[in-house]
Amino acid sequence: MGYLRSSFVLFLLAFVTYTYAATFEVRNNCPYTVWAASTPVGGGRRLDRGQTWTINAPPGTAMARIWGRTNCNFDGSGRGSCQTGDCGGVLQCTGWGKPPNTLAEYALNQFNNLDFWDISLVDGFNIPMTFAPTNPSGGKCHAIQCTANINGECPGSLRVPGGCNNPCTTFGGQQYCCTQGPCGPTELSKFFKKRCPDAYSYPQDDATSTFTCPSGSTNYRVVFCPNGVTGPNFPLEMPGSDGVAK
Repeated sequence: MGYLRSSFVLFLLAFVTYTYAATFEVRNNCPYTVWAASTPVGGGRRLDRGQTWTINAPPGTAMARIWGRTNCNFDGSGRGSCQTGDCGGVLQCTGWGKPPNTLAEYALNQFNNLDFWDISLVDGFNIPMTFAPTNPSGGKCHAIQCTANINGECPGSLRVPGGCNNPCTTFGGQQYCCTQGPCGPTELSKFFKKRCPDAYSYPQDDATSTFTCPSGSTNYRVVFCPNGVTGPNFPLEMPGSDGVAK
């Protein structure tokens, strides 16, 4: 009987863990290869146009982010580099990516049994993105996007190969990075906010940029280039026909 009871308890624990996990479907609709990255779960995956990658995030996963890397070249052992979003020269990321990179951020099963999630441009912009619950439930549980022509319209002081840096990355300092107490938007952060009102434009841009969904009943989808084309949002150095940057 003790064995059966223990087995039943383990079954219930496994069921609860499965129930409260969240699935993230990452899809590349860009007309070029994107090397998707995900930490602290997932690692990395090459996604050619139209390919998807499913990530299962356990309950309680926090400080998590999904992003796309562009113009990458990896060898057979998964070592190499990317023009944007590089995470230490490896395909399987364990740390955060190098700006600029458009970020989908999330924390599961947090305060009031809610998932908190957002699109962030605090590390700049490289690829258009949508981030959405697959079963929206109203309120702040609905699709968000950042699909503006940010690369094409990027201010000259923030423009870098493959993307548009956030001013904190370029200039540093409290005014732009908000590392030591309250701060407000700047003219440069307003450039991002005007074009992507759903997204974080500076670190304390919480009121209009944080979204929530019920934990345990919501899965999510991240789509790169949701419209299938990017026009001026192409990386500034395009990959070759094999998807590898030349």
